[in-house]
Amino acid sequence: MINISETELQSRLSQVKLLALDVDGVLTDGGLYYTESGEELKKFNVKDGMGIKLLMRSGIEVAIISANSSAATTYRAKKLGMKHCYIGIEDKLPVLNDLCDRLNLSLEQVAYVGDDITDIPILQAIGCPMTVADAIAENFKHVIYVTKMSGGKGAIREVCHLILDNIRSS
Repeated sequence: MINISETELQSRLSQVKLLALDVDGVLTDGGLYYTESGEELKKFNVKDGMGIKLLMRSGIEVAIISANSSAATTYRAKKLGMKHCYIGIEDKLPVLNDLCDRLNLSLEQVAYVGDDITDIPILQAIGCPMTVADAIAENFKHVIYVTKMSGGKGAIREVCHLILDNIRSS
């Protein structure tokens, strides 16, 4: 983990206007579930969903950028009222750059939570890189915050509260 002071962490959190999220291993536990017909199922955490809703209500944009192209992800994003959902994206950073351009934000105003190798380019480019407790070891080298909770088990609710608590104390 990149060693920064609590003051620096608070400073970076205070700049966050967009929380972008990977899905598998972040919003889910990383398990893949298939029906007998081959349909993919995903298990999302309801507490993470409430955290996302609270964050959006506070004026923070929330986006999904996922390499997987599961319809379940699109459905979950729609159910939560998320406006930004990008699936089937192998090279995520250009998509994030485009989204920031559309929202008139800088990469310094982005918090991103990713758990695997495809997330590292974003983690290296943004102001508030984060990962979940059970991410791959390589990710820990590029983040300023590691959740106490694992992916799909409340990690995103934890991140949402971290951002919300910082907004309230500002």
